[in-house]
Amino acid sequence: MAADKEKEMACAGALYQLHLVKASTARAFVPRDLRLVEAFGYTLGGMFLARYHDSPAGEFDELVVIAGIVWNPPTSCAWAARVLVNSIEACRHGRKEVGLPSHVATFSKTEAASLGDKPLVKPNSFLNMLGIVSTTSKQGNGREIEISETKGSSTRHLCNISLPLTGSHKNHKWMGPAIRMSLPSFSGRTEDHPDLLKYSCQVECRVRPVKPARIWSPRTTEPQEKSDGKINSSGSNVIDDLDAQSQSISVLLSRPIFALEFSSLRMHVDAPKIVVPHCKKKKVGYSST
Repeated sequence: MAADKEKEMACAGALYQLHLVKASTARAFVPRDLRLVEAFGYTLGGMFLARYHDSPAGEFDELVVIAGIVWNPPTSCAWAARVLVNSIEACRHGRKEVGLPSHVATFSKTEAASLGDKPLVKPNSFLNMLGIVSTTSKQGNGREIEISETKGSSTRHLCNISLPLTGSHKNHKWMGPAIRMSLPSFSGRTEDHPDLLKYSCQVECRVRPVKPARIWSPRTTEPQEKSDGKINSSGSNVIDDLDAQSQSISVLLSRPIFALEFSSLRMHVDAPKIVVPHCKKKKVGYSST
């Protein structure tokens, strides 16, 4: 079966952005038998935005909305709330082969005009504390992406993402160090894959810190940094699709704290494996008769 095969993917560029997401919002997507990694009512979610030029599904754009981090002893794994791709084949592959909540969407790209003196986001004291300064400027031309989800003949505008200079290195001599890393992830618990799956991506790329992208939704007139998520009544990721769509927007509109730009990225995706939940050992009783 195709699901048992490993996959190689090449990416022209990608943005991985971490957000502080309310734990109540993330729990709407995370299965009951996975423990959410949280502190003070928040977990680390965010997004992964990429353009693939070589993959089993051909060329396509992808936006992965990450609900949060779940415990996977001795480390942790990301849980995807929603995956948007502008390819029917990539959507089918994600659903059938990897157990992802994939949906078809359109990615309309435009070059934004000068942004003026208004900063894209509030100053990031977290980065300042680490002594990391973004290599992007506060002014200049950037790229704006409008993402709309399509289902049959209907289309719903989900969000806009403004990427100032992301993906272009012609004005920057420093592209960041070359690294290799493994990104374990859980998936499954979908209609196509009811079992819990685990897979790992072996990544080779160059990486550097950048200013977080500005994200806003058509339901708001100004970019928002807070979300008011609600826990799903069943406590699992099996929720109404419209509700899941709305909750995934809440993840995107949550507060960004850190962003990394990947370039010259190659991914080796291992075949997903079924995870057997750990069962508590039953106590053995002894009868005196």
